[in-house]
Amino acid sequence: MKICRPVFWASDSEIAGGHAATRPRVVKASGGRFGFTLTEVVVAVAVIALTFAGVIYGYVRTTDRAEWSSYSLAAQSLAMQGVEQARAAKWDPQAWPAVDELGVTNLTQEEPLDVPVAGEPVLATNYVSVTTVSLDPPLRQLRADCVWMLKSRPAGIAGPFTNTAVTLRAADQ
Repeated sequence: MKICRPVFWASDSEIAGGHAATRPRVVKASGGRFGFTLTEVVVAVAVIALTFAGVIYGYVRTTDRAEWSSYSLAAQSLAMQGVEQARAAKWDPQAWPAVDELGVTNLTQEEPLDVPVAGEPVLATNYVSVTTVSLDPPLRQLRADCVWMLKSRPAGIAGPFTNTAVTLRAADQ
C-alpha cells in the first residue's frame, strides 16, 4: 500500500533556493496523486445545487410578484375610473331647479382587469359609494373599492385583494 503525502504550494524560487518572486505552483510529493476526495466532491455538488435552487426560487417568486403587481395596478386604475365616473356626474344644489345626477348611492360594476393574458381574463368587481360628508358647505365622499382574485395562485393566497380610491367632491365641481 502506497502512502500519499500532502500537496503544498511553493514558488519556483523557494524550490530553487532563489530569491526572485515567481508564480506559485503545486508541488506534489513523490508518488502522490492530484485530485479531490469523495467528500469534497459531494460538498461541492451540494453547494452548487443549493445555489441553483436559490436562484430558481428567487426567479419564481419575482415572476409571481410581478404578476400580482400588474393586476394590482390594473385594479387601482379601475377603482380610479369608478371615482372619475361618479365625479363626472352633475351636482349643483344651488341651481334652479337643483341638479343632482349623482345622489347618495352605491353602484356595482364587474369588469375584466386590463392586463394582457393568455386564457381567461381576471374579473374585478368595482363598488362605488357616494356618501354625504357635510350639508353646509355641500360635500360628498366618493369611494371605489375594486375587489379581485388572482386565480393563478394556490387557494390560500389567491385573494380576494382590494384596491381603494377615495376623494371628496364639493358641489358644482
